[in-house]
Amino acid sequence: MAEVATNGSKVLAAPAAVPAAAVFTGLKVQVTVPAGRAEEAVAFYKAAFAAEEVSRSTHPKRKGDGEEAALLCAELKVGAATLVVCDQASDDVPAVGKEGGAAASGLVLRLETDDVNTAVAQAATAGAALQGEVTEDCCGLGATLVDPFGITWVLGSSTSAKKCA
Repeated sequence: MAEVATNGSKVLAAPAAVPAAAVFTGLKVQVTVPAGRAEEAVAFYKAAFAAEEVSRSTHPKRKGDGEEAALLCAELKVGAATLVVCDQASDDVPAVGKEGGAAASGLVLRLETDDVNTAVAQAATAGAALQGEVTEDCCGLGATLVDPFGITWVLGSSTSAKKCA
């Protein structure tokens, strides 16, 4: 039975100790593509968005094209951001473009650039599909593209991003 304080209210037990909060050091966007398409996706992001490959991990028992080990994941830098592209190694993580994947979840990735028109042309040349036209609003120029893996990308003006917030 709970104790009763002298003013007639119940005295509640002290709350349990709160564990220390986790400290996060960064956020990396991971895109899982259908099995066997990770190399293709890495090549696309390099061509479309000038991504730079930072690192890669391979699966020693699975073979890709030729005799090389199949790509599991590659870490790419796109501007100041990190994009991790992974091959769907199991059904535990849905691949983009499949039921339950990014295309169905509403995932949209935004890239900011000083030259939207050139970025759109570069991505389209690499295989992205422009959705509509490059438009201008209070936030500056912007365009929406869908990459060959079903991911929606918004390319927007970096110089006007502060006005739009």
